[in-house]
Amino acid sequence: MLENTPKNHIKRTRVKVCGITRIEDAISAVDAGADAIGFVFYEKSPRYIKKEKAADIVEKLPPFITKVALFVNALDGEIRSVLDLVPVDILQFHGEETPEECRSFGWPYIKAVRMHNDVDLFQISGDYFDASALLLDSFVEGTQGGTGKTFDWSCVPSNLNKRIILAGGLTAGNVADAISKVSPYAVDVSGGVEIEKGIKDAAKMEEFIQEVVHAK
Repeated sequence: MLENTPKNHIKRTRVKVCGITRIEDAISAVDAGADAIGFVFYEKSPRYIKKEKAADIVEKLPPFITKVALFVNALDGEIRSVLDLVPVDILQFHGEETPEECRSFGWPYIKAVRMHNDVDLFQISGDYFDASALLLDSFVEGTQGGTGKTFDWSCVPSNLNKRIILAGGLTAGNVADAISKVSPYAVDVSGGVEIEKGIKDAAKMEEFIQEVVHAK
């Protein structure tokens, strides 16, 4: 009976490791406990990966890992060419894509929001009502994510009717604090677990995910 369902269930914060460019990094992320890995199909990014290489990595992944394809103001044909080759689970739109553009592919999607003083998350949540989640990232002029900068977590409303994925400058040193303040559905890390841009560090990923697991 639903009325007897316990309400004190354990809430688990999911982890996405983004900017994967090598199979060994993908496997290390999975072994460390990552729930999702992200591929950046944006040529201006230092973490850009070609669709053929992404397809090869996905083929070697174990089951139950969510594969995310990140795009920034990409042309329709570019996105569809990736979907034709790479069996991803969800799209992440990190540019100025309209709600209509995001949903036109008939694919589950995440909409990234670059946080600044004028952002109205309630309005955005309504506009992108069918998004699986909103990913909140730091705003840096001229940069589409991957900034390594945090933003003011206190500006995230606690009563937003949408799953939140928290990104932007997260590291093993601050992710527990971020989770305690925002209570996100998931956290997204890239630069915070790297040796250099696009090259992950297995030990850093392990440490980061352990901090998420033990966060209150």
